[in-house]
Amino acid sequence: MSDKKLIDANLAVGFVAKRSGVKVSTLHFYESKGLIRSWRNNGNQRRYKPDVLRRIAVIKAAQTMGITLEDIKQTLSTLPEQRTPTKQDWAALSKVWQTQLDERIQYMQRLRERVNGCIGCGCLSMAKCPIYNKDDYLGEDQSGAVLLERD
Repeated sequence: MSDKKLIDANLAVGFVAKRSGVKVSTLHFYESKGLIRSWRNNGNQRRYKPDVLRRIAVIKAAQTMGITLEDIKQTLSTLPEQRTPTKQDWAALSKVWQTQLDERIQYMQRLRERVNGCIGCGCLSMAKCPIYNKDDYLGEDQSGAVLLERD
């Protein structure tokens, strides 16, 4: 497909799936979540504008970084008229996500420091545990693995 044809194209779902590297069902899922848009032609077939390929690339990049689909949707919704992100938009979007990644990295580093020899559960069964839960004082506030997530 030449550049001119791609700009004017109404892309079929199969083409978009193949070109973007995602399954057709993933495109339908993204659409159901409001991340991408399509319309129906006279034959009731889904069609996409070519800029959906960039939008899908942004979604995939964000997912690779561990950004949730809900966060991706919220961030993309800040763009005027639900447009596909430009290079400048990507710079702004990625700063938001970099902050989230930095927070997640710090959280994971805290977990790594605490996990040696303990699962952080605050259990009652390990008398030699450095965070032994004597008299189940942790059970008064919450249940489950509670200690690893504390600051």
